[in-house]
Amino acid sequence: MTRSAEPPRYRCYGRRQRGRLRPGRKALIEHVLPELSIPVDRPAGTLQPASLFSGPVTETWLEIGFGSGEHLTALAHANPDTGFLGCEPFISGVAAVLAHLPIKDRARTRILADDARLLLDALAPASIGRVFLLFPDPWPKRRHAKRRFVQPHTLDQLARVMRPGSRLRFASDHPVCQHWTLRQLIDHPQFEWTARRPGDFLAPPEDWHGTRYETRGAPGSVSPLFLEFARIGMAASPRGY
Repeated sequence: MTRSAEPPRYRCYGRRQRGRLRPGRKALIEHVLPELSIPVDRPAGTLQPASLFSGPVTETWLEIGFGSGEHLTALAHANPDTGFLGCEPFISGVAAVLAHLPIKDRARTRILADDARLLLDALAPASIGRVFLLFPDPWPKRRHAKRRFVQPHTLDQLARVMRPGSRLRFASDHPVCQHWTLRQLIDHPQFEWTARRPGDFLAPPEDWHGTRYETRGAPGSVSPLFLEFARIGMAASPRGY
């Protein structure tokens, strides 16, 4: 049975906007974002990413929490045959990516200015080729553990929408976030850590595009880890549909 098209309610923690947007950025939010917005008000598990783009793509990649969009825009530039979905609830970050995304790449890029879990609920099974979760908010306090993006349920959702053999790339420079995420992914039966030696996760991958969050050096930060996990097994059956 297909669930209602009304999207579920998720609580986003932290600020959605810091200060006022400059007039140019505000205009991008008002006039460009509606053209690129991802419609998540679909029956759960039915959204085919290829239908969102105005031109053909070979596959679709997803970035969760793209910040100011440096990584997302670099990916779009380096992979001209790929479609991109980006999720970011922080409106200033959305305005920044719209400002820096070349017009030629807009046809292959779609944005959700909201919680990424809404998109995971909407996406069709096995519809995503790669996923990037880079330097997310670590929520280091134990009482805030449930606020961390990587949870058993979100990993179930990622496994459902990712193609078998596709990759999830995670990066963090916070020890609590590193340990938590590594444990959650190792314990999940549909993800396999691809590292074979320390250099596989201590150094950035060859196709790495840096972000401002990587170099910010927030209090409590350590050397970043770059974790790559493969989606294994058969295509996951939707849970609860």
